Amino acid sequence: MPINFRKSFRIFPGVRLNINRRSFSFTFGDRSGGPRHTVSSTGRRTTSMDLPGPFSYRKTRKS
Repeated sequence: MPINFRKSFRIFPGVRLNINRRSFSFTFGDRSGGPRHTVSSTGRRTTSMDLPGPFSYRKTRKS
């Protein structure tokens, strides 16, 4: 059984530092309905947004 590690720290309002076993990332934006942008140390960039109802939007780019 694998061991998972994930920790998230709130740096400023709307900015989070996320740490896991292999990388770290910064997330800009909050979960109150607006878009969120995540930049990872592995080069992955994700934009996501919650939409009305049970829908959401996510676009991921690998740099």
